[in-house]
Amino acid sequence: MAYSKPEKIMEITVENGIKKTKYPFMETLILGFEAGAFIALGYLLFIRVTATLSVNLEGLSSLIGASVFPVGLILTLLAGGELLTGNMMAVPIARMANKISTRKVFYNWFLVTVSNFAGAVFIAYFFGHVIGLTETAPYLAKTISIAQHKLEASFLQAFLSGIGCNWLVASAVWLSYGAEDMMGKIAGIWFPTMTFVAIGFQHVVANMFVIPASIFAGHFTWMEYIHNFIPVFLGNAVGGTVFIAMAYWHAYKKKNNTMPRVIQPILKKSVR
Repeated sequence: MAYSKPEKIMEITVENGIKKTKYPFMETLILGFEAGAFIALGYLLFIRVTATLSVNLEGLSSLIGASVFPVGLILTLLAGGELLTGNMMAVPIARMANKISTRKVFYNWFLVTVSNFAGAVFIAYFFGHVIGLTETAPYLAKTISIAQHKLEASFLQAFLSGIGCNWLVASAVWLSYGAEDMMGKIAGIWFPTMTFVAIGFQHVVANMFVIPASIFAGHFTWMEYIHNFIPVFLGNAVGGTVFIAMAYWHAYKKKNNTMPRVIQPILKKSVR
């Protein structure tokens, strides 16, 4: 499986970050809806697979569920979609390269947040509530248990969990940009995503599905969800922007620019 070196991946990521801010309004909304729905479908698969497993196999259950969840991010990155957590890495790095404005970063995040929410809630309501895929035994108990665990976290816990989540998810996106064939991209996406799910970190878009699914089932409130949304959103933003975009920008780009431009041509001639 062919792949690019980190320096090249950074260049590809900058290009993708620029491209994301240039999509027409409706295209961004459609692709955001698709991504939100894909992530929700991955979480729905997680619930359907793990809910029937014995509580005595909790560790194995988490691993099995985590191994199927990445289908959502695979569909987003390969079939096409605009996912907030990925954009929290790709778009800021384009800003660090001075290719886009700060306003475009936040405008993109806003549009993708809204459209991701619409896609995730669509799956939660029509597939989870209307069809009943999250509201029949034993799936309802599993859905409520997951949502309750997320809502019980304090602001700081949810924030830190959000950082851990997007540190891994943004890494998965980064690796997919570096792979040059489909199987390489799938492998690059699969393992970091599986890791964050198995650990139990909080993903803002995944929460857009599982918590509303519990609300539609008559448990919890939208205000409780908002109290979870804010710290997880902020944590995801820090995880993608600081721990991946900013870290790799300084590691792979700035060090190449520390040498004065006047000296670079002289050194190039001396090594010929």
